[in-house]
Amino acid sequence: MGKAQKYVLLGDATYPLQDWILKPYQEDDNLTHRQLQFNYRLKRAHSVIENAFLRLKARWQILLKCDDCSLELLPTLVLACCILHNVCEAHDNPFNEEWLEGTEPTELPKPSQPAPAAMEDSRAEQVRELMCQYFESCGEG
Repeated sequence: MGKAQKYVLLGDATYPLQDWILKPYQEDDNLTHRQLQFNYRLKRAHSVIENAFLRLKARWQILLKCDDCSLELLPTLVLACCILHNVCEAHDNPFNEEWLEGTEPTELPKPSQPAPAAMEDSRAEQVRELMCQYFESCGEG
């Protein structure tokens, strides 16, 4: 859309809208088609991410048992698993669907109340609007 953008994290409605955290528009009857499409695409992207983490945990089941690992080692362990996982995926190392049996998708704790409006960044709405325009220009899907 003619403006360079930074990387962003995907959040749900409880997170504050920031120029680095995209969250869906609040669901109500006043959403435009463009806003509904943005919410739909954000949910689809989130499901892809959840699936990737599920495959990562299934392939490297040590990630399911990190409670006996020191906190200092944990970031290195997760990074090593991510790198090895990506190497396996890049080299078409077969993923065994049976590995998924021991890894049920888990809901991580999330805030139960939306973030206060004061935490929201006014510039972030411009980022979200640019994403809406981009999704609209890409067509349905």
